[in-house]
Amino acid sequence: MKKLLVTLSLIFCFVSGSVFAAPSLIPTPPQLSASSYILMDAYTGDILVEHNADQALPPASLTKLMTAYIIEYELARGNLSLDDMVNVSEKAWRMEGSRMFIREGTQVKLEDLMRGIIIQSGNDASVAAAEHIAGSESAFADLMNQHAQLLGMKNSHFVNATGFPAEDHYSSAHDIAKLARATILQFPDNYSMYSEKDFTYNNIRQPNRNKLLWRDKTVDGMKTGHTEAAGFCLAASAVRNGTRLITVVMGTKSDTARAVESQKLLDYGFRYYETRKLYNRGQVVNNARVWGGSQPNVKVGFSEDVLVTMPRQQGASIPATLDMQKEIMAPIAVGDVLGKIVVGSEGNVLLERPVVALEAVEEGGFFKRMFDKIKLFFMNLF
Repeated sequence: MKKLLVTLSLIFCFVSGSVFAAPSLIPTPPQLSASSYILMDAYTGDILVEHNADQALPPASLTKLMTAYIIEYELARGNLSLDDMVNVSEKAWRMEGSRMFIREGTQVKLEDLMRGIIIQSGNDASVAAAEHIAGSESAFADLMNQHAQLLGMKNSHFVNATGFPAEDHYSSAHDIAKLARATILQFPDNYSMYSEKDFTYNNIRQPNRNKLLWRDKTVDGMKTGHTEAAGFCLAASAVRNGTRLITVVMGTKSDTARAVESQKLLDYGFRYYETRKLYNRGQVVNNARVWGGSQPNVKVGFSEDVLVTMPRQQGASIPATLDMQKEIMAPIAVGDVLGKIVVGSEGNVLLERPVVALEAVEEGGFFKRMFDKIKLFFMNLF
């Protein structure tokens, strides 16, 4: 691989031999009164704090994050519309626990069901939506498990759409954070529903159980849960100054405790960490030599924005090394991986990302290819 030291002019300045201006001094994370918890950067997926985060636990109504995710997934593919009218079955109507208070034999707009699931945590709304999508709640649970596998939720298994206590129904703080992140990044259009503080249906007004929506103006979702076995759980997300964090707290002792403990994680994360953009999607970082091509060079950059989670105290001068393939031969298609960039220093690598061709390069003519082969042959002799 051919190594180049890259200079980035927007947010970071990379200078040969540069080092961090000062060591990052970060205190020990808070220890929460909870069975399991995690703090994740929503944009990068980096985990900042965790405790028993992969332990399989009853998720209670945090399950409904998956129910809502699947609705969003089907909406995005045009298989559903928020204006769809959903039939309410006897099973949905008879659901116990938290309810939206829909009536058997009526039809409910899917958009109302979404709010009933997200804001009111309605078990009846969740079952009605599940039956509408998959025909039955058990078939919907199969869909939930398929989506969990695709999202990399390795410690989750669902048997219902509600989180109602059931054998072999479990998830983990880490998995719920992955699910919350996917919801935020993949389906931003309807994410504002998670921040709504109340919803009225059938003349019954119910408040959102996420107390952080009232206590912290930067919090804009996500979902609460509670059963005797699960304790009080909360998945929350907040954004401050371009950094978005996700917390999942499971197994606290009260409604108040889950909010207080989640706030501790958020405050810690925002105080000591931030998300920074290193490169923009499509930004050119190198014009690489091409052999045997219709043009002598190819523009190299990134297929997506490159973000990094880093300590706030960290200096702005950070080394970045671009490792390019030694010999880049035509033809080249857009998106072909031609190397990688490594940001950070030895022993403190912040991230590695592939760099790709931003343009296509076709093969050159016969004589161009022959000339380049001869030139490469003699270059490699030395």
